[in-house]
Amino acid sequence: MNVNEFDFLYDTSEETKTRFVSFIGDSMKRFDLAITSSNRFYGKMLVTDIQMGKTAIIGPDDLAAEGYLEYVFKLTEEEAVELTSFLEQVVGTVNFTDI
Repeated sequence: MNVNEFDFLYDTSEETKTRFVSFIGDSMKRFDLAITSSNRFYGKMLVTDIQMGKTAIIGPDDLAAEGYLEYVFKLTEEEAVELTSFLEQVVGTVNFTDI
């Protein structure tokens, strides 16, 4: 397909900031993450599990949602508690930029 044949909903570029972090919790699960800050997604962050190739848009409300991290990143409850504990220190508050 030629690029002119696509029906784009949007096509923009922006500067982002990505933090790469690797840690092991008490469960002995190794987390290799890329955490990307962007002006999109209402201040939420893109969290990528590099090993599993899974990405989620995460804010404080997602961390509080029961079972969300387990579902998205295919984690046990213990592993999700460890990831939540780390992400609570990183994610911060959501800023609505379009209001």
